Amino acid sequence: MSNLLTLQEYQAIAGSLTLPTMSFIDGKFRPAALGKTFATVNPATGDHLADISACAKEDVDFAVEKARESFDDGRWSQLHPNERKKVLLKLSKLVLRNRHELAVMESLDSGKPIADCENLDIEEFIHIMNWHAELADKIYDQTAPVGNDAMSMIVREPVGVVGAVLPWNFPLLMLVWKIAPALSAGCSMVIKPAEQTSLTALRIAELASEAGLPRGVLNIVTGGAETGESLGLHMDVDMITFTGSTVTGRRFLRYSADSNMKKIVLELGGKNPCIVLDDAENIDYVAQQVCAAAFWNMGENCSAASRLIVQAGIKDKLLERVKAHSREWRVGNPLDPQNALGAMIDSGHFSKVTSFLEKGKQAGYDVLIGGDTMDGTYIQPTIFDGVANSDELAREEIFGPVLSVITVNSYEEALQVANDTEYGLAASVFTANAKKAIRAAKEIKAGTVTVNCFGEGDVTTPFGGYKQSGFGGRDNSIHAHDQYTELKTVWIDLSDHVVDGAID
Repeated sequence: MSNLLTLQEYQAIAGSLTLPTMSFIDGKFRPAALGKTFATVNPATGDHLADISACAKEDVDFAVEKARESFDDGRWSQLHPNERKKVLLKLSKLVLRNRHELAVMESLDSGKPIADCENLDIEEFIHIMNWHAELADKIYDQTAPVGNDAMSMIVREPVGVVGAVLPWNFPLLMLVWKIAPALSAGCSMVIKPAEQTSLTALRIAELASEAGLPRGVLNIVTGGAETGESLGLHMDVDMITFTGSTVTGRRFLRYSADSNMKKIVLELGGKNPCIVLDDAENIDYVAQQVCAAAFWNMGENCSAASRLIVQAGIKDKLLERVKAHSREWRVGNPLDPQNALGAMIDSGHFSKVTSFLEKGKQAGYDVLIGGDTMDGTYIQPTIFDGVANSDELAREEIFGPVLSVITVNSYEEALQVANDTEYGLAASVFTANAKKAIRAAKEIKAGTVTVNCFGEGDVTTPFGGYKQSGFGGRDNSIHAHDQYTELKTVWIDLSDHVVDGAID
């Protein structure tokens, strides 16, 4: 997309930023109804960035009211798909124009490396928004084969007012995963970004308004768990889409049951396996993928492959290369484009991850690399060897740059260990045997299985989980677009009716 800037140039942008601090409702920035705020902090430095509006139930009610108005009067939901497409494509252009500002804002707010913010998050935002924008006028409805006496039409209609509750690990990326298909389908939305990372969602809403999105169609309410609960329980919200922890996901199912039985889509946690079999080829490449799977985004990634399940015959050779490639994951100032890893999101999460480091050491696992913290909320990439799949490090989602190595003796044991988890979000398998690869892809209980690589697919492929990793739907692909719609059957009777011996 663009060449990265220098550390000094990014620091200059950071020094000149005007940060959005108020909720965005009905096309305007507004303070919280009760006047309360909360602080957002740079996790890399601990510096105070801004005081953000702490929205209460009153703010959520107002945002939903305006979203409902915008949906019911048809200013967006009934707009021709071509016109919706034009607005969303213009939004993409504005994001591209403001990419450096958005990337710096994202890095400051989340601790993410600026190189990832520029080359992944911003680039993917634009690509995903464009893809769903183009989908708006290219999906055909259907007719059913019902014979000559009737005609049946199966049509999509936007589901209505959608509430989206976002995680803090990929603020921009998770935002576009929700708004691109929902807006393309014609829905109106109320977004609650994570309390730790509100800035870029607010800025995107402002850019969307500049692109021509009608007021009330995209609203941002900022705040904590109470704000999300108010949205989840609201009787005039038709659907909630949530990405985050399994514990919080369960709450949204309860909110739905306790309110209007709103549609719920959940993308939740993972404890994902990476299987490397004895016959895997190009071990150096495999090692690179293992490191990326475990350490990318500081391990703050629901699809992180935090369990390396390696067959005994190849283990030593693989781990030698993994240790070598782990040196490429330089930790430090997120605004320095030379750094691959930034800071943990906040001090609370830093403490959680470091507690797992201590548990690993106390359990007597071999520390192959890392195992220590650095100044601030930085954690070194860490690999523990000798972990059993029944151990806590192999069961709990750590959400940090911590890899557990589990040794197996056979292909069958590898599959058994891979599936021995309450989660089922993603998995990887490395093998040169096509039959084993296909069997593994079929037998592993996960929403995405990659073969001889780590990844999540792309915008064309659905992303979500089995078991306690997901519920109700998927992000990305045409399936994501469809989940923001309702299917309606229109049945037309074409038969001749006989009344008193005469045909009507």
